[in-house]
Amino acid sequence: MVEPANTVGIPLNHTALLKDELDIVIPTIRNLDFLEMWRPFLQPYHLIIVQDGDPSKTIAVPEGFDYELYNRNDINRILGPKASCISFKDSACRCFGYMVSKKKYIFTIDDDCFVAKDPSGKAVNALEQHIKNLLCPSSPFFFNTLYDPYREGADFVRGYPFSLREGVSTAVSHGLWLNIPDYDAPTQLVKPKERNTRYVDAVMTIPKGTLFPMCGMNLAFDRDLIGPAMYFGLMGDGQPIGRYDDMWAGWCVKVICDHLGLGVKTGLPYIYHSKASNPFVNLKKEYKGIFWQEDIIPFFQSAKLSKEAVTVQQCYIELSKMVKEKLSAIDPYFDKLADAMVTWIEAWDELNPATKA
Repeated sequence: MVEPANTVGIPLNHTALLKDELDIVIPTIRNLDFLEMWRPFLQPYHLIIVQDGDPSKTIAVPEGFDYELYNRNDINRILGPKASCISFKDSACRCFGYMVSKKKYIFTIDDDCFVAKDPSGKAVNALEQHIKNLLCPSSPFFFNTLYDPYREGADFVRGYPFSLREGVSTAVSHGLWLNIPDYDAPTQLVKPKERNTRYVDAVMTIPKGTLFPMCGMNLAFDRDLIGPAMYFGLMGDGQPIGRYDDMWAGWCVKVICDHLGLGVKTGLPYIYHSKASNPFVNLKKEYKGIFWQEDIIPFFQSAKLSKEAVTVQQCYIELSKMVKEKLSAIDPYFDKLADAMVTWIEAWDELNPATKA
């Protein structure tokens, strides 16, 4: 059995890395009491809270945290008609926080994620590890069997090409979870009591040409490098699918990272995922996606972007056209999603004019 860490008595991190260059984005429908546990590690940073659901509800944030909070009324006011691209009643709304941030880096975490313990019993500062991942290069073009060669105590193994050892910039750091694994509904139903107790002390680069299931509950990325591709799609209220928001973003991001020569890392850090969602509710949200992904994944595996696509925005617009052309036959939803992808980029460029292609 694994338990969350006790952070009482851990002093506030006054030397926090990238304190002025990173925003923490949290989607929520409830009071953020969970931040008390994270206070030693997260209080020095600025929070962007995206309130889902009823905008008239007041969300309580523990004292001492620097934050801005946006509800649906704010999203509608800021984006106007383009607010249609931001999901409602789904954690996909978090990507609005990515759009309004002005920082170089983003860390996003769910409100049911607590501080994990490493095998020695020490509390894991997940954000610090994410930052280390992002500040070190990735090695997507040739797999290093000793995991991340840039970590202290590791290196490239014999036979690794010297011409590739410089690596590439890391765009995404994908963290993992102790306790409740990130399973789909069918797996939850057949393994209702399964808990992840394995803490694997490893970080690795996901190879070029390999897709992965990205989970948004413990994720960090370089907003300058890949931000416009971190769109979590149309999910939740009024949509035929849910719980594929982070997956969709991950597939798009990986195709674009591969095209632009950027890296994606996965592994450390761990968080403690405290709450299992209802598998029957999840199945209702996921069931179409479970069928559709058998076509969606081959689509992304075969997607080829043009040489003319040299910015993230250009890549994303090209992808949106491919989605409309090749996935709309599966369901009209994909026609709508492709249009929303374009709207997202338009809204991103309006709020971030310096990044406009």
